Amino acid sequence: MNDVEALPFHRELHHYMNFLRAEKGLAKNSLLSYRNDLTRYVQYLDSECRLASLDGVSVRHIESYLNTLSELGLAASTIARNISSIRGLHEFLLVEKWTEANPAELIELPASARKLPAVLHPEEIEAMLQEIDRTTPAGIRDAAIVETLYATGMRVSELTSLQLDQLFFEIGFLKVTGKGDKERMVPIGEIAQLAIEHYLETTRRTILATGNPQKAGNHLFLNLRGGPISRMSVWNIVTSYAEKANIRKKVYPHIFRHSFATHLLEGGADLRAVQEMLGHSSINTTEIYTHVDRTLLHQIHREYHPRA
Repeated sequence: MNDVEALPFHRELHHYMNFLRAEKGLAKNSLLSYRNDLTRYVQYLDSECRLASLDGVSVRHIESYLNTLSELGLAASTIARNISSIRGLHEFLLVEKWTEANPAELIELPASARKLPAVLHPEEIEAMLQEIDRTTPAGIRDAAIVETLYATGMRVSELTSLQLDQLFFEIGFLKVTGKGDKERMVPIGEIAQLAIEHYLETTRRTILATGNPQKAGNHLFLNLRGGPISRMSVWNIVTSYAEKANIRKKVYPHIFRHSFATHLLEGGADLRAVQEMLGHSSINTTEIYTHVDRTLLHQIHREYHPRA
């Protein structure tokens, strides 16, 4: 995480964090959450909104930022906490007479965010993984699928269409083909990579030896009859292990995408890097697609993902 002094509007942020620490007496974890939230917020105001002063922030700027978070698929509770952080900052700036108004005063949770499902906690994902019997061919494959969904945040359609030549394990990446046939490179993480390698060496090799290699083609994930695995099969896989783990939330493949984004950002990952990994273009009206250096993506994934 960058030092406050290296951030845009670092003077205002430094004074506000001191206020929270000294006057509000917030716990260390709460202070870290505020700092993570506000770090991304001021970076967005600087890089995307091109603001030279926090006195120039308007409701439009804040709504644009919250819509960005919403488009990433974050849980409503996470966005609500960001709103609280932003409101607190602007209220402090107004009281200290650094600004003339509080543009966050009337901000509400974006409608799109209210509809977002709950995310899985890392402990719930771990509980699902513990239910997988990795001594069976199906279990070895299922473990690789669940680990990959969570490690990469890819859509289920991207996972079922994943090809062997899209694996770049020597550099720790997968090449993912997303909507509109746009390709992106996503860090895979050591745990998920090991799970895929184990699947390739055992289950997939066994399926090919007893089935029809032409039917399997170049697809990474196969059903036990030798064909490419279907979206419905992946759906059934994740729901069955959620039930075995006694998870009462509605669990389906896309919830791993929400969880991936939420856990990275709550851990302090850079907003733009998470956008890149999810395959989203910029949420600005200009929709400029900003690329992030792959070395940085790998570093961010390794530092902030719970199972990297």
